[in-house]
Amino acid sequence: MNGAILPLRLDAVSFAAGGRAIIEAISLEIEAGPSTIILGANGAGKSVLMRLMHGLLEPSSGRVEWHAREQPGAPRKQAMVFQRPVLLRRSAQANVAYALKIAGIAEPQCGAQAREALESVGLTHLAHRPARVLSGGEQQRLALARAWALHPEVLFLDEPTASLDPTATREIEAVIRAFDAAGTKIVMATHNLGQARRLGDEILFLDRGRLVERAPVEQFFSKPQSAQAAAFIKGELPWTG
Repeated sequence: MNGAILPLRLDAVSFAAGGRAIIEAISLEIEAGPSTIILGANGAGKSVLMRLMHGLLEPSSGRVEWHAREQPGAPRKQAMVFQRPVLLRRSAQANVAYALKIAGIAEPQCGAQAREALESVGLTHLAHRPARVLSGGEQQRLALARAWALHPEVLFLDEPTASLDPTATREIEAVIRAFDAAGTKIVMATHNLGQARRLGDEILFLDRGRLVERAPVEQFFSKPQSAQAAAFIKGELPWTG
């Protein structure tokens, strides 16, 4: 891919807030290809790590570097979907079209690309419904469509199904698999072991702000290399608040 922004490198990245260390000296490289799951208990630092990767937070120390910088005025090559999406007071299609317009896509193309994105997440029939009256699962699919509309190289997902029922969760997971199959690098945070198994190719396991283990998904679950990971898999690792 010309101008590919991956790999993403973190060099001794730390982050502190309120006098408390949240991420401690994490070094890693995220490559194109298989999906990466950031796994750990609530409070382990997953969301903060993802925000550091995405660029929403600046590290207190260390460096976050993409292989190639995104060019000003060019469509963004990375996007992020949060646990609770923020939607505009307009229709589902207009939410997607607005994101495309902000990204510099010409007005005539915005409508067509927005409709294509809604079709990719199964929301074509709700294109003209106000976004804020959609169900929780539909809103999350809309957030995915909005992120996907520009076909990012990397898609960060922060606990995207944490507040959804099982049916909505299955729908979201199907969309994530489709994006993965289409070649977008998925980096997703979750504390859900089953979801990590279903969607992950590799696991980054965090405990109290530290990267404790990195392994292929089957190896991680069958032969964890750390006591913390073994305890978490057994449901014995306490939440860290």
